[in-house]
Amino acid sequence: MVSTALLTDHYELTMLQATLADGTAERRSVFEVFGRRLNAGRRFGVVAGTGRVLDALADFRFDRDEIDFLRARKVVDDSTCDWLADYRFTGDIWGYPEGELWFPGSPILRVDASFGEGVILETLILSILNHDSAIASAATRMTMAAGDRPCIEMGTRRTHEEAAVASARAAYICGFAATSNLEAGRRYGIPTAGTAAHAFTLVHDTERDAFTSQVRSLGHDTTLLVDTYDTTQGVATAIEVGGASLGGVRLDSGDLGDVARVTRAQLDAAGNTGTRITVTSDLDEYAIAALAVAPVDGYGVGTSLVTGSGSPTSGFVYKLVARAADDGTMIGVAKKSKDKASVGGRKTALRRLSASGVAEAEVIGIDITPRDDGDDRELMVPLVEGGKRVHDATLDDARERLQASLGELPAAARRLSKGDPAIPTIFEED
Repeated sequence: MVSTALLTDHYELTMLQATLADGTAERRSVFEVFGRRLNAGRRFGVVAGTGRVLDALADFRFDRDEIDFLRARKVVDDSTCDWLADYRFTGDIWGYPEGELWFPGSPILRVDASFGEGVILETLILSILNHDSAIASAATRMTMAAGDRPCIEMGTRRTHEEAAVASARAAYICGFAATSNLEAGRRYGIPTAGTAAHAFTLVHDTERDAFTSQVRSLGHDTTLLVDTYDTTQGVATAIEVGGASLGGVRLDSGDLGDVARVTRAQLDAAGNTGTRITVTSDLDEYAIAALAVAPVDGYGVGTSLVTGSGSPTSGFVYKLVARAADDGTMIGVAKKSKDKASVGGRKTALRRLSASGVAEAEVIGIDITPRDDGDDRELMVPLVEGGKRVHDATLDDARERLQASLGELPAAARRLSKGDPAIPTIFEED
């Protein structure tokens, strides 16, 4: 086990030290993760990373190496180090499962624990949810734009090595068919795909030699990269080498729509009507949407995906929203800062649906369960109870949940243009 305990900010532990000294570390507390707004005028967000948070929580231990580091650097005092050495999360966590949609104010994750146990989890939780949900929100826009055409995640070389694995996982939740990242395949069981880059063609004396080698090694169903030199000639050579059973060609440059039309005509004229055309080259949701009428069979997406297509973080925050008073009763607490105000009180949430199943509002109850008018759907599920993980949904579960959640949205929510959230957020309280 590699501990995740030091994947946190220094000030989490200095807060812990001070509250251990004054006794407030043991106060029952409620922390919540939420976003104040959606990114870049998007109409909804997608939750991803919940499973990774639970995995990381299981490894959140201050073992000898971590404690030795804290003592040597004098990050916190000895009594705090002793407390951390015995740390085990014993609280409860509820939240939106992966593949669920979120809107401004949605209580995406709720941590019920002592202040000390909950406060030191802030950085770990936010770093995972902010990244994975940003990737998922972008990936969903891409798969919506692609329709029935498959998308392959190819962004490993454009981000940190571990972020690449997490991005592949988030993209798969959102409908991507495969990833180029082998570690994501090993760790999460995601299908992997890939054939050859331009270097493979360039290392051979001729393009024909490269194609012949690839077909001989990988079979006729392989995909040949045809634009290293002249694309038209590359397609012709691919047809000659691969024959009528050639699986596919990949286009990685030029005006992809025009090049795809010329390539499709060239393939069909030669009898290669079943040869697929995959396009790559800095695609995002807008480029994919623009190719909807082009004869394209699939998309390879890299940089825009792993950077959240311009929104690399979800903007989530982790705030204390309730704590125990001296008599043990829970009281709501909230920030009042300009543009950063929070809403106090323990939240629960449901999605209000019409009689026909169309989402109408995100309804959030403050210290109450929101009123269900009979057609609504509860959003939060138990993740950890008494320190024990109770949620083990699969990535396939998340994929199905996302499609069902998207199916509830009004039609306007599928637009890529900027706009207001697809549904309003309504707070209810006694």
